[in-house]
Amino acid sequence: MKIRFYNARILSMNYGFDIINGELVTENDSISYIGEKAPADSYDREIDCGGNLLMPGFKNAHTHSAMTFLRSFADDLPLQEWLYDKVFPMEAKLDGESVYRFSKLAVLEYLTSGITANFDMYYEPEHIARASLDMGFRTVLCGAVNNFKESLEKLESYYVRFNTCGALISYQLGFHAEYTTSKELMEGIAALAEKYKAPVFMHNSETAKEVAECKERYGLTPTELFDKTGLFRYGGAGFHSVYMTERDLEIYRKNGVYAVTNPASNAKLASGIAPVCRMLEKGIGVAIGTDGPASNNCLDMFREMFLVTGLQKIAEKDAAACSAEDVLYMATVGGARAMGLADCDVLAKGKKADIIMIDLMQPNMQPLNNIVKNIVYSGSKSNVKMTMVNGRILYENGSFNVGESAEDIYRAVDEKLKIFKDK
Repeated sequence: MKIRFYNARILSMNYGFDIINGELVTENDSISYIGEKAPADSYDREIDCGGNLLMPGFKNAHTHSAMTFLRSFADDLPLQEWLYDKVFPMEAKLDGESVYRFSKLAVLEYLTSGITANFDMYYEPEHIARASLDMGFRTVLCGAVNNFKESLEKLESYYVRFNTCGALISYQLGFHAEYTTSKELMEGIAALAEKYKAPVFMHNSETAKEVAECKERYGLTPTELFDKTGLFRYGGAGFHSVYMTERDLEIYRKNGVYAVTNPASNAKLASGIAPVCRMLEKGIGVAIGTDGPASNNCLDMFREMFLVTGLQKIAEKDAAACSAEDVLYMATVGGARAMGLADCDVLAKGKKADIIMIDLMQPNMQPLNNIVKNIVYSGSKSNVKMTMVNGRILYENGSFNVGESAEDIYRAVDEKLKIFKDK
């Protein structure tokens, strides 16, 4: 499939935030041309962008897709009560088929938000992968080992299996969090990281209570413990990274560990505000995730971007803190690199065709004084005109092209939820 996009504004992110007027061509799963005028050729489809913006898709760098079934189920509770009293008991009812159905619902929402890849930490990864493959979506699976579920043997088998099963699916080593994972398990994961020279990912320092209890157990912050255990020898990322000491930040910087901030979830659960400005000052890579739909409750990158910058301005008492450019970079290039998607970070010849079109011809985008700032400060999901993943248009002008109607996906979710409620 060869598609020519013309009459476009193009924000490639390959040369900072400069926007060109020109054309872009995708051929099968990749970008084959980007510039002023595409060569004369035979195209399967030619799309007049009407002056709208083509840019790299957003990367949701931390989520739990199948938790769509818990959307609005357990709100207005503190984190520990929410997790142990509400979430864990319901998750005990999950099976592979329900994870498959609930994940498909999340993918629909990602597409409407211009998200072209997600970093999914959840159980039953084969069914998450099946949902993504059936819909043509790109997913990086993340290990979710803890004291109650999964094992080192499963983690290694998943790592080998899902890194050899096709272009749309990959896998990273990971575990849930310090407070749910024994030191012995963490040491085993560190050994796997050493074996495969692989980064490791986990929830880290999400709440003050989590950090205080870790210090009681080990005399170390979670970040210090992970570093001492060897988990960060090949990089990785800490999801949330809210309560970070200067020493913690230095460990991130030294080891090339990314911080994945989740502002909506952290605000809704009153967990706190991550020190994103300090991270940027120290040269730490930052990406953005929505977290799961049980704690957010939506999977909307536009809301996350605004909250990242808005909360930093409040925390720093500085309206200039955390610029729109910084935030847009986190949501696209930063996320791709944190997730190991080096070929999906920018728009350039040879890169994967993971592209979105932003509708600039709506009132919230006019006038075009500064398109980048418009996207972060006034943009919304309503501005996503098209979402392309791996060279295939999955969402266009409000319609899905994922092999199944949205209504059928909703119906399947409702049927499974009824069974859950009857248990």
